[in-house]
Amino acid sequence: MQAIEPRWASWSFLLYAGGLTILGAASSALSYAAGAHGDAAYALWSLIVFVVVAAVALALRRDGGHPIAAGIFGFSTVVLLGAFLGALWSWFGWLDGTSGSAFGGFDVGRLTFVLLVLGGALVGLQVFRFPLIVLVVVGLSWFFVTDLLSGGGSWSAIVTFLVGLVFLAAAVSVDAGPNRAYGMWLHVGAGLTIGGSLVYFLHHGNFEWALIAVGGVLYVLLADALGRSSWAVLGTLGILMASVHYTVELTHIRLSILGPGIDGSSRGWAPAVVFAIAGSLLVLLGGMLARRARAAA
Repeated sequence: MQAIEPRWASWSFLLYAGGLTILGAASSALSYAAGAHGDAAYALWSLIVFVVVAAVALALRRDGGHPIAAGIFGFSTVVLLGAFLGALWSWFGWLDGTSGSAFGGFDVGRLTFVLLVLGGALVGLQVFRFPLIVLVVVGLSWFFVTDLLSGGGSWSAIVTFLVGLVFLAAAVSVDAGPNRAYGMWLHVGAGLTIGGSLVYFLHHGNFEWALIAVGGVLYVLLADALGRSSWAVLGTLGILMASVHYTVELTHIRLSILGPGIDGSSRGWAPAVVFAIAGSLLVLLGGMLARRARAAA
């Protein structure tokens, strides 16, 4: 199953922007139907929208000249399948919304719903060969396994970390084969699940936030080793999150980068110093990776 490899160009950007805007419009219309007419109407309209978008996606695929457009509408088809099944499950009361946690309690209806949408995503990936659909597969796989094996809290974070390691192994394996384009979203899923679980455990104190910043540096180095920039993006996010934490600790107020300035009595110098250090670290890491890339060329 050879993957489609989208190329960044003006036309591909417009296809992505247009297709995802249509998906957003469809979601807005379905939300209106749910609020105005109830679960039964929502289920009916979501089925109609799903069928129409799926028909467009298959028509574009049969044409053969628009693989990117077909893939975007294929992605939308998978999302709208989830909307339809979610509406159906809600209509019949098969989804338990009383647990208070996404992973709270063993819910056969919820697990069945996720498994069916996951199956639809895998079929969509087989039909359209569009890498973005891998993002849906990754997200649903993580949710299904975590929901099946845990009930929220620390145990869910541990399961999430282990799932992230599986995603990483799968991503490295895919990168070594002919379908490297699929690996991008596997790397994104691995970075988010591994990093998210570690942040869950380490977001409580100054020392722990220092470890998160160190983890951000390690993510950047991993991006260089794996040749995947998503790790650098997530590593940068971790460093900046740690910077926000230390700024709040020093000023004792919440930071708004685009908001009004901080009073001098509240250590107003702290944001400038902390973010200058973070920015310098990122520039140093970027320069180091640039030198390695030039040496390897």
